Amino acid sequence: MSSSMTTAPTPDLRIIPVSRMKPHEEHDNQRSLPLIERLKAAEYFLNPPIVAEMDSGNPETDYVILDGANRHYCFTHLQWPHILVQVADYASRWVQLDVWHHVISKWQMASFMMQLRGIEALEVIDAPVDNPLARLAVPDGRMFAFHTITRGVHERNAVLREIVRLYQRQATLNRTAQSDPAHVFPDYPEATGLMLFPAYRPHDIVEAATERAYLPPGISRHIIQGRAIRLNYPMSLVIDPAVGLEEKNAALRQWMQRRFANRQVRYYAEATYQFDE
Repeated sequence: MSSSMTTAPTPDLRIIPVSRMKPHEEHDNQRSLPLIERLKAAEYFLNPPIVAEMDSGNPETDYVILDGANRHYCFTHLQWPHILVQVADYASRWVQLDVWHHVISKWQMASFMMQLRGIEALEVIDAPVDNPLARLAVPDGRMFAFHTITRGVHERNAVLREIVRLYQRQATLNRTAQSDPAHVFPDYPEATGLMLFPAYRPHDIVEAATERAYLPPGISRHIIQGRAIRLNYPMSLVIDPAVGLEEKNAALRQWMQRRFANRQVRYYAEATYQFDE
């Protein structure tokens, strides 16, 4: 296989108006509130949100946020007009859409089930159903399906948000890419259950953003080949309200050219595990 088929393209980094970013999921207060304080003190911009053009080729396009809803919320809260992003081609093979599943721990199953059954328009069924909102595997081997009679994207996603909020508030939540309970529960001995979400399509993500029918935080998982991380780009060059977008993007392009010319960019093609989060 040729290197051009296996090497991801150079990251498309841009500075864009925060107002043109459209989230497809709710932000997570547990993550975003501490992030606001870190950003206020940050000297450098590290990891850009991943976005995709909603109207490709239109210079006035909005951008769907594929990854970075919390950073978008923080910049909006801080009233910073511009943000540095990486623009990905959603239709390309360099972007894959998967899901995170949720390991729910340190909560009594009886209390969880009682509160689930209190959600209007939600049925908890101890049997397979077509097109479930989600499924819940428990350590004793049982599998529950969550079904709703609602049909519209607003209503379905609203019920899903209610489900996730229950254990966000009252349990410990960990995300996992594993969908097999037999591989998950041994690593989480205090697990109450494993919430399994269905596969989504790019159309679902764009629709959630366009209609403001947000998914709960931490479900969609975009795998970006060639993701830019650890930029260490001066924060002042991003957030200064006195400098226009054109000037900011010209400075960003020059900065990138210098980094490549000085061999200060390293590309890793292999999948990695990072242990310093």
